[in-house]
Amino acid sequence: MYRNVPGSFVLPIGATVNMDGTSLYQAVAVVALAQFHMVDLSIAQQLTIIITATLASIGAAAVPSAGLVLMIIVLESVGLNPAWIALIFPVDRILDMCRTVVNVTGDATVSTIVAYSEGELDLEEPLNL
Repeated sequence: MYRNVPGSFVLPIGATVNMDGTSLYQAVAVVALAQFHMVDLSIAQQLTIIITATLASIGAAAVPSAGLVLMIIVLESVGLNPAWIALIFPVDRILDMCRTVVNVTGDATVSTIVAYSEGELDLEEPLNL
């Protein structure tokens, strides 16, 4: 019998929908780019960034630098110049690795919580690698 039922359900969903690292990256990068170009963002613009970054990250493909391409949508949603993305290109590979760590950690955490709530997590059995 296959024991990891919560993990087999949660991880595929999380890998496609739960892109929290990508969402955080897009929101922080857009605000940082606005500050770098001395653009003051209103509260409405900041809320638009949050909503757009969240929705864009849900639709992000699980490939390297997909979040960078979707950042154009977030920049345009608040009227900022999408060409500002060029400032992030040189460091995006390093930032992409950090986004991936956040995404995977979030998926593993949710999978563990679901497994625990369903009684599928065996806390007594040692981990055999």
